[in-house]
Amino acid sequence: MKKSAHTPATVRRLEDIPNVGARVAGLLRRLDITAPDALVGRDPWAMYAELNARCGVRHDPCLLDTFIAATRFMAGEPARPWWHYTAERKARGL
Repeated sequence: MKKSAHTPATVRRLEDIPNVGARVAGLLRRLDITAPDALVGRDPWAMYAELNARCGVRHDPCLLDTFIAATRFMAGEPARPWWHYTAERKARGL
């Protein structure tokens, strides 16, 4: 099934979530997120901060945009490209 055809109810793997490929899925697993439904109710800002702390590096802020897109999709919002959230992130100072 194409990613664009998925809904939160049909995703089975992290990689099925729009905007999430192998690399981002690997980073989510570093946060102990191994299933798509584990993103429901998660704060993408806190996820980004926790990942940075765990890895000891500051990841590209576009990763935060991807976390926002993924958590909102799993919360039932329409799938949007990760860059849709860039202005929101920048408005919050990151």
